[in-house]
Amino acid sequence: MTSRTPPHDAHPYLRAASAGLRHHTRALAPPDANPPWPADRLHLDLLHAHLTALLQFLDRLAENTRPSHPAAGRHLATVHTRLWQAATEIHSAFHLLPSNTAAGDEASACHPERLPEGPPVQTICQRHLAAGHVVRRKTTPTDLRPHTTACVR
Repeated sequence: MTSRTPPHDAHPYLRAASAGLRHHTRALAPPDANPPWPADRLHLDLLHAHLTALLQFLDRLAENTRPSHPAAGRHLATVHTRLWQAATEIHSAFHLLPSNTAAGDEASACHPERLPEGPPVQTICQRHLAAGHVVRRKTTPTDLRPHTTACVR
């Protein structure tokens, strides 16, 4: 049994991705689990893949929005930068978690030319380097420094 997407719904895949993340968040820590399950490398690799896909999406959205609505485009570009910072921290956390292989420290080092135990298509390091190349072409080092916010709303 499948439900059809209404013809006016232009973003069904984005809604499905969001629903998938909500479901995974609930399923990751069942209420009766004792203790809660810590993150593992596979979860962080998949989360990093999701963040980098979202980076590409936000980049296009900002570029398309900026000509007609410059202020909104700048805000989207700022979101893009903050999301990159989150992806960087996920990448760092990935390398701090223990590896499933016996090599230990060697497996946790960042070697894009090698394939860790993750998905065979693209490693987290290769994905991170590719995303970093795009981010650094569009932002300055000042933009990439840690951000603190003082929301006035």
